[in-house]
Amino acid sequence: MSCSSGIRVLHDAPLSGPTNMARDEALLVCVGEGASPPTFRLYRWATPTISLGYFQHYADYERLPPPAGNLPVVRRQTGGGAILHDLEVTYSLALPATHPLVTARGPSQLYEMVHAGVLDVLDVLGVVASASGCGDDSGAARGPFFCFERRHRYDLLAAGGKIAGSAQRRTPHGILQHGSIIIGNRFAQQATAATATDASTALDTVQQSLPDALARVAGIDLEPGSWSARELELAGQLTAKYAGIEWTRRA
Repeated sequence: MSCSSGIRVLHDAPLSGPTNMARDEALLVCVGEGASPPTFRLYRWATPTISLGYFQHYADYERLPPPAGNLPVVRRQTGGGAILHDLEVTYSLALPATHPLVTARGPSQLYEMVHAGVLDVLDVLGVVASASGCGDDSGAARGPFFCFERRHRYDLLAAGGKIAGSAQRRTPHGILQHGSIIIGNRFAQQATAATATDASTALDTVQQSLPDALARVAGIDLEPGSWSARELELAGQLTAKYAGIEWTRRA
């Protein structure tokens, strides 16, 4: 499959934290197996939810005071700091390890590619943003509790605050990159930048416009698609994992 064809786009309605994480893992598995095409998914969260990075300690969440400390919590497949998902658009990109977008310049190039599309959409919203260009000393298991208080060279900043960031999970057969684009912030405990436009309108604009923006900046074709029965079945099985104590409190 060439770089210029065959990337499916999925739009999901707002879902619970466990369901969102289960669907991302199902895509990673199915795309890696070759059972599903490369996929770009856009989604939201049915209720404000905290996602812990893979290596973060659950005890850190337990020490988090209200109101954020009272929110539901899930654990991601990817590392980094916690994210308070609320007024945001979240995306995931699942590719086989042999896809040209991965092999041409390496997996890290995917950060630049997707974030270029995000910058394009933010510009439409009147948000002046740019890549951080440098990082701090945060790692997979160290740094501030919230991801948006950390800095990575590919993070997008606006007015000095972080407005978008991404992370990856790599397996021998596939790669999953997902990230958050902040539209509004109702929780002062997570310091972020945000768009200055009406949140409802901006959420719709970002979710609907990002695939076309990504196609323009990366020179790739993204085609509307739908979930397969196999993907939904696997996601349904994985939801119990992400809703369960064993996975959520594993660290």
